[in-house]
Amino acid sequence: MAPLTLERFVQELEKLKQEKDAGNLRPSEYDQRLARTIRELRQLKLDADRPAVTGALAKALERGVITPSVKAHIEKRLGLS
Repeated sequence: MAPLTLERFVQELEKLKQEKDAGNLRPSEYDQRLARTIRELRQLKLDADRPAVTGALAKALERGVITPSVKAHIEKRLGLS
């Protein structure tokens, strides 16, 4: 399987945020989908280096795509923190 691109990962985070904001996902469903996205990312590997991932997460945080706690969780799960 090909590695997951950083752009695709951020797009998945954006889709989750949109669905949550639209009321289509309960908080527990959001958490489950986020966990699945991170698990898939870890299995497929990410086609980016640490600085690029950290920068993309920082930008997603600035745009409101993720919260500080979600950012910290992703960084922990990916071994970035």
